[in-house]
Amino acid sequence: MEDSMNEIRPDTVSEVRESERFTKEKNPSSFVELVAPAMRALLRPRDPYAHKGTFGHGLLVAGCDRMPGAAVLAATAAMRGGIGKLTVHTVRSVRNILAVSLPEAIHDIDDNEQYISHIDWNHLPENINAVALGPGMCTAKQTVAAMKDILDTVKSPLVIDADALNMLSENKTWLAFLPPYSILTPHFAEFERLAGKPSDDADRIARAKTFAQRYSVILVLKGHRTVISLPDGRQFVNTTGNSGMATAGSGDVLTGLLLSLLAQGYPPEHAAMLGVWLHGAAGDAYAESHDSRTLIASDLTRYFSDAFFRIMNCEL
Repeated sequence: MEDSMNEIRPDTVSEVRESERFTKEKNPSSFVELVAPAMRALLRPRDPYAHKGTFGHGLLVAGCDRMPGAAVLAATAAMRGGIGKLTVHTVRSVRNILAVSLPEAIHDIDDNEQYISHIDWNHLPENINAVALGPGMCTAKQTVAAMKDILDTVKSPLVIDADALNMLSENKTWLAFLPPYSILTPHFAEFERLAGKPSDDADRIARAKTFAQRYSVILVLKGHRTVISLPDGRQFVNTTGNSGMATAGSGDVLTGLLLSLLAQGYPPEHAAMLGVWLHGAAGDAYAESHDSRTLIASDLTRYFSDAFFRIMNCEL
């Protein structure tokens, strides 16, 4: 896949490259910082004459009977991120919760009552534009087989998080078969299971860069300052977010937002940058009127609109 920086309008390129130039002048060894003006250049205007098909159809594979909330959080984030339509493949108990908490979602129910065991692709809509998997999936033997089937079937970039990352770490030969430019979103422990234990923070970042290049994926290493590593060797550090976001379910929200942006047609690297920045900006918007320690993951989606306004108004 060619660097899609060449596919977007010229002002986008100049904004991102100017940010890169300024950061490197300050410290030649530093990352490129993700800042609001560059994100505004990536954000696409909404066509006032569009319909729901214009903004894509995403498939979220998530949830099990023990962790229903992860699927709900990711699905809500996908819808709040501007996607046109969302189908959620999950177990019946999670579907029952989704039907009440997010009536906008379409449901595809697994045959197994406890965990995801199989996806009948013939039963799904043909116009799926993007797929995300992992939140609350569990790692039962049949779920592992279902994930392998997804990797064998889907050839466009995936969003892979949580239990899907854990299944990858137990089946590392699968890494070579990931669709190019898939977005992987591990926290530190998940990344250690994938790439080994680093000696220090610098080694962790170096391993992220090597991993992204080796497997041609986008590696979103979540943390206080999330680092995005691209297959071409570039690395970006996020500038939004706060300690209140160190809470259960925050990563599920990010997964749903990334799915939403991919389904809307954003190139994977732009989806990763925008999604990470917006996710953090939503947490910052919450913290402006609340003590950040009270933040829970479901609060984040309520502040997505504020995050989008921050980009449009170039607030930092």
